[in-house]
Order: sequence, then C-alpha cells, then structure tokens
Amino acid sequence: MFSFLKSRKVSKVIESPDDSTNATSELASKKSWAKSLSLTRSKLGQRLSQIFSSNGPIDDDLFEQLETILITSDVGVAATEQLIANTQSIVKRDKLQTGPEVKAALKSEMLRLLQRLCEPVIEKPGEPYVILIAGVNGAGKTTTIGKLTKQFASAGKTVLLAAGDTFRAAAEEQLKIWGERNQVSVISQENGDSAAVIFDAIQSAKSKHIDVVLADTAGRLPTQKHLMAELEKVKRVMGKAIDTSPNEVMLVIDANTGQNAIEQVKSFDKALGIDSIVLTKLDGTAKGGCLFGIADYRAIPVRYIGTGEGIDDLQPFDAQDFIDAMFEE
Repeated sequence: MFSFLKSRKVSKVIESPDDSTNATSELASKKSWAKSLSLTRSKLGQRLSQIFSSNGPIDDDLFEQLETILITSDVGVAATEQLIANTQSIVKRDKLQTGPEVKAALKSEMLRLLQRLCEPVIEKPGEPYVILIAGVNGAGKTTTIGKLTKQFASAGKTVLLAAGDTFRAAAEEQLKIWGERNQVSVISQENGDSAAVIFDAIQSAKSKHIDVVLADTAGRLPTQKHLMAELEKVKRVMGKAIDTSPNEVMLVIDANTGQNAIEQVKSFDKALGIDSIVLTKLDGTAKGGCLFGIADYRAIPVRYIGTGEGIDDLQPFDAQDFIDAMFEE
C-alpha cells in the first residue's frame, strides 16, 4: 500500500528530462534534513567531531569520551557498546592512527546500524488497507494521521479516518479538522468505545470500497497495563471486522522522549507487534540519537520523520541523509 508512494516518487525522477532539476531537488532535500537535525547535530555530531579533530592518541581515553557522548545523546547503552566495539575492531584491523580516520569508521558503523530501520515494511495484503496508529499521549498521532492522509489522497487513494481516541475530548474534533482539510470522511461515535468506532469504520470502508483506513487510538503509557490491554482488544476486534485487519501497526514516537522512546517501542511491540514507526518533532529536539537504540533493539522500519506542524512536514526516513546531516560541519 505504501509502495505506490515510493514508486510514484521514483517515476517522477525517471521521467524528468532535466537532470539539473533533479539535482536541485536532491540538494533541497539534504538542506531540509540538515535544518531539521540542527539540534541533534549540535549535541551529537559536533561533539563527536570535536574529539576527533584533536591530534591526540587513539587510545582508551578517546573511546571513554566517545562512550560518554553517545550515552548522553540518548543513543542507549546497548547501541553505544555495539558502536564502540565495532569501531575499535576496525581501528585494530586497519591500523587507523588519526582522529579523522576513526571518525570515518564510527560514521560508517552508525550508518550500518541505522540502515536496519530502512528495511521495507512487510505489507500484509487486504482491502481496505487498515493502519492502526498507536503511541503515548502527545506523541503526535492525530497530526501524523492528517499528514498521511494528504500523502495518500495526493497519490489518488481514497481514505477513511476512524476517531478511535475516545478518551480525549478534543481528539475527535481535531481529527475532523484534518478530515475537512483533506476532504475525507471521519467515522466517530458519541458514546462508543475505541474498538466499536474502528470496527464500524472498517465495515464502512469495506462497503464503500475505500482504499485506506487510518485508525486513531487514545494515547497511553506503556506502564498503564489496563489501557495497553484495551489496545490489544482493539486490535482483536479489528480482525473481526475483516480478517486481514490491521494490515499494519504503526507506532508514533515523539523524538523529545530520548531514551524513553526505546522503552516505548519495546512495550508497544510486545503488546501489538509493531510493523512501522513514525518519529515526530525531530525538528525541535536534540534527541535524534534514540534512533540508534531503536535500531539496536529490532529492525523496525521507520516510515517517516515529522519535521514540523504543516500538512506537508512529513518525509521518508533515509539513514544516509540522517548521518550526513548529523555530521555536517
């Protein structure tokens, strides 16, 4: 279901007769990444560059400094240990002797780890294609739904929204606003629970031959066991509406949560089985390092990153662009 968005983007590049236009577009994209990651770069990228710019020896002290920088930048202990161990192996194997050489080795290992998040999502077949969207309070689920709707609609797909966040009073109204902006329908109920709302939305989409259903859910903390159990119930009920549902479970994470994001991924994955991730608010945080910890946990594809509040401020995650922007001098 998402593959058509990627192929649509590729076809534009193939069909363009002006290579200079493509180059300009690519440059603009890289500048966008660099701007979005300005805080992450200042906290992580620049600090790494500083310790490698000196003419000091490549010794245990350097790697201790490196460990401190990575851990305090929300990379996570397990991912930090992996990155340092792999970099030390390269230093020993290739007999590296200068800071810039070690920096290049580390950069290569960081890219290799993040590329685990670029694996294609295994999209489960079924019509309509139903995406269950989960996450903690304030992660940006509803805003992400609005942005995803715009992308699907722009690609010629019909979309239906399910107002499954029945706990928050303003959630339904917020989703309806996004529905109006995208000119798509929103299914809601005044007194229904989340599972009932989403069940009805899937049934409606099936009868009307809608292509995509985006199901909003109430934000909840992984420590709220009763609410996590309810979310599991929502998933089971979705399967009763149509046996292929949900086709995808998408977790929305606020990058501001830092290492907490890693624990969120683990908890929601245990409860639901996460198929994909959207990382929001990357433009306003210095905590992009959490991506390395997520990659160390499991190769869950990061579909998109959110870089603003606008309807178009959602772009595909690219590990190479992320690393290049982070280390940009």
